[in-house]
Amino acid sequence: MAKESFEKALLSLEKAVENLEKEDLSLEEALRWFEQGVERLALCRKALQEAENKVELLIKERDGRLRTRPFEGPEGEE
Repeated sequence: MAKESFEKALLSLEKAVENLEKEDLSLEEALRWFEQGVERLALCRKALQEAENKVELLIKERDGRLRTRPFEGPEGEE
């Protein structure tokens, strides 16, 4: 699956939740929406963790200046 933006994954997750709240879903439809929701939730969590890691790379120098250093994601990705 191509890399999906956080915003697109979040919208897709919200759509899955909306559909799961419908009372007229068959079991198969509910399972399909649940599976999609779990997948999108994982993508959102990963994107948030990567963002948190990037923020943590801001390091305060002794003189009060802030500097950044490259974030190395999983398998050396930046």
